Amino acid sequence: MSQQTLDDVQDYYGKVLETTEDLKTSACCPLEAPPARVQALLKNVHDTVQAKFYGCGSPLPLAAEGCTVLDLGCGSGRDAYLLSQIVGEKGRVIGVDMTDEQLSVANQYVGWHMDKFGYSKPNVEFVKGFIEDLSTAGIEDNSVDIVISNCVINLSPDKERVFKEIYRVLKPGGELYFSDVFSGRRIPKALMSDKILLGECLGGAMYTEDFRRMMTDIGIPDTRVTSKRQLTLDDADVAQKVGMIDFYSMTMRAFKVELEDICENYGHVAYYKGTIAECPHSFILDDNYEFKTGVPVPVCGNTANMLSQTRFKDHFRIDGDFSTHYGVFECGSGAVESEACC
Repeated sequence: MSQQTLDDVQDYYGKVLETTEDLKTSACCPLEAPPARVQALLKNVHDTVQAKFYGCGSPLPLAAEGCTVLDLGCGSGRDAYLLSQIVGEKGRVIGVDMTDEQLSVANQYVGWHMDKFGYSKPNVEFVKGFIEDLSTAGIEDNSVDIVISNCVINLSPDKERVFKEIYRVLKPGGELYFSDVFSGRRIPKALMSDKILLGECLGGAMYTEDFRRMMTDIGIPDTRVTSKRQLTLDDADVAQKVGMIDFYSMTMRAFKVELEDICENYGHVAYYKGTIAECPHSFILDDNYEFKTGVPVPVCGNTANMLSQTRFKDHFRIDGDFSTHYGVFECGSGAVESEACC
């Protein structure tokens, strides 16, 4: 693990940036308004915490009441305080970050938020640690229901270790749900160490195919895209350095369940029950699957496992088994546009 990279990231997010207004690009900022359910929760988050938010998406899970959620690179705690409301008073949120200045802000407002939410005791804790070695934050094997991260993993000098740690701490059936910056080609090594490009979430952007291979190697051969947008490079100096590379802000999900490396057809059919409170009429799993309440949807074997072996199992009926194989499952065209529910 490169100590210099970690030092550069700590310096950029602890000393160079005061608020989101100091960013040179939009890579670390969500350009689209968050889903309505998130906007409602944001009203309960302190302005100072929000001003120091540097995420690129809204990886905030549904059907997570009572869950234990780990926020990697929690920063000032914005997403952790949103998650606090999502999991409820009986749930638990752990925020991990390596930057003292950010953690200081997050911890300063714990009491303020618990009072705002009407909780009798905190369900959030912020811990100093490294996402490449979550044992530094005391995170045990198979102890977390959901891991989220918002535009942070790209900053790590050892992404493979990050994903291995995520796999280690997730419970069987657990989910990784994260937003980050990806690229359509590998970043040249000379640019990966550029302090500004690194701090702006571009120098460490993951090439999409390397990400796919990495996830397969750790035991998750099927990851799903829930949203994707191409980034624009509005800063002239940044564009001069990396304008030949196409960058994307993407939100991804992956599950710690049994999966094959391609979608295979076993004749499964899924029915969404409409029982997730925020999604009475339809549920969107990824950019290929939208489940309208009560409507049968043919699904591949991997999707059947994602819905039947995770926290979503009570919200779906899955017909079929793995006794007969019908060949490769032809996935949809990726026509689903929204990562939210309707």
